[in-house]
Amino acid sequence: MSEQTLGVRPAGERLRDWFMRNAPGVLISITVGMAATFISNVYGGPTVLFALLLGMAFNFISAESRFTPGVTLSSRSILRIGVALLGGRITFEQIVGLGWQTMLGVACAVTLTIVFGILCAPLAGAQRRFGVLTAGAVAICGASAAAAIAAVLPRSLTHDRDTAFTIIGVTALSTLAMVLYPLIATLFHFTHAQTGVFLGGTIHDVAQVVGAGYSVSQESGDVATIIKLLRVALLVPTVLIISLASRRIDIPEGGKRPALIPLFLVAFIVIVLLNSVHLIPPAVETLLGDASRWCIVVAIAALGIKTSLVALGHVGPRPIALMVAETVFIGLFVLVLVHVG
Repeated sequence: MSEQTLGVRPAGERLRDWFMRNAPGVLISITVGMAATFISNVYGGPTVLFALLLGMAFNFISAESRFTPGVTLSSRSILRIGVALLGGRITFEQIVGLGWQTMLGVACAVTLTIVFGILCAPLAGAQRRFGVLTAGAVAICGASAAAAIAAVLPRSLTHDRDTAFTIIGVTALSTLAMVLYPLIATLFHFTHAQTGVFLGGTIHDVAQVVGAGYSVSQESGDVATIIKLLRVALLVPTVLIISLASRRIDIPEGGKRPALIPLFLVAFIVIVLLNSVHLIPPAVETLLGDASRWCIVVAIAALGIKTSLVALGHVGPRPIALMVAETVFIGLFVLVLVHVG
């Protein structure tokens, strides 16, 4: 029997309808992402932050029903693709080469910072999930971590607002750290290797780590980048644990629980494994990195479109103080580790 006889629409027709439904929102998200990239390339500055702010300028578009499906698809599905492709930047060889003491120290810094955020969130008048989101962004890899963690956190009325706030805050703090932390390393008379460990273990975003590290020396830049990639690698177990915890408490309408392990995390792990055994050629590795950045920029642009500037203003000063406290916490923790070690 044919699909028409059974009352099922042909696959081609369903695909065309899906494309037409999502295309307007996806295209506007891509356009905003391209504009943000252009501004960043010409004037300098973090592309992700520009994408978010430009997207927020187009928040009025979110009221148009024809854009809603595609913007939602961009902020969720395209985001997860971008996070999965981050695996092309990491190999087990890089991680193991750091030594078990450094790996343990970085893992403790990340874990304790997230615990600190969870415990302090109520003091800031926020839910613990907000503490997980902000502390995870501070502890791991800034805006990318915020986006990945937001993708598995239980949805709430303030979910998009909190994610946008976290991205703005963590980017601003990371930029400030990029300027101040090399001066702190000089103040403590750290060696180039120690400086690299300090910068890679504390600064939030990868780009700022690279900028700060290589502004000191080649050695500091190399060490800082590898340490930072270890923190990025910790994104997988962190998001997995958050996903499992969310699965216990976040039961959507209809009673169906989220997947035990999100598919994008599985893809991330597979890409890391392939990269570790050198099955990904350098050209493809570069392509994966570029695709990851583009997906994340487009997704953050879509998130900006969904975020109201007025709603963002309702966050208040205490959540800002929470993010600053989390930043100071991981900074002092790693500073002590490097100084004592």
